[in-house]
Amino acid sequence: MANVLVVYWSGTGNTEIMAEKIKEGLESAGATVDFKTVDQVEPDDLANYDKVAFGCPSMGVETLEEDEFEPFFEAVEPSLSGKKVALFGSYGWGEGEWMDAWQERTVNAGAKLFQEGFKVNSTPSSEEEELCVEFGSNFANF
Repeated sequence: MANVLVVYWSGTGNTEIMAEKIKEGLESAGATVDFKTVDQVEPDDLANYDKVAFGCPSMGVETLEEDEFEPFFEAVEPSLSGKKVALFGSYGWGEGEWMDAWQERTVNAGAKLFQEGFKVNSTPSSEEEELCVEFGSNFANF
């Protein structure tokens, strides 16, 4: 099975919990996973993966984190065409509109988007952690 990259940015640790559970799900389904924070990945690294799960919480007025994640995502957008991509992250207020905009960008870049972006309000509950595992497992078979 193809390698999967899980790359995320987390401020309070909520998106990191999601990333860890998604990794658990991917591995339980037999995927080989590289698990990295956004500062550990170069945009060119994406060429080595068929599937990428991006994790980023909503920030400010429902945007991606601006200092590290947004510039990284902008740099990888041109290389997403044809890739299988999953999006996830936590949010603290609003309805999670940042995810809708992020999904649209990803599809417009030509990626094959897995399901809808997976979002959790604040800290994942144990039930939501299980859903993260399931999301990862299903993405492995996507």
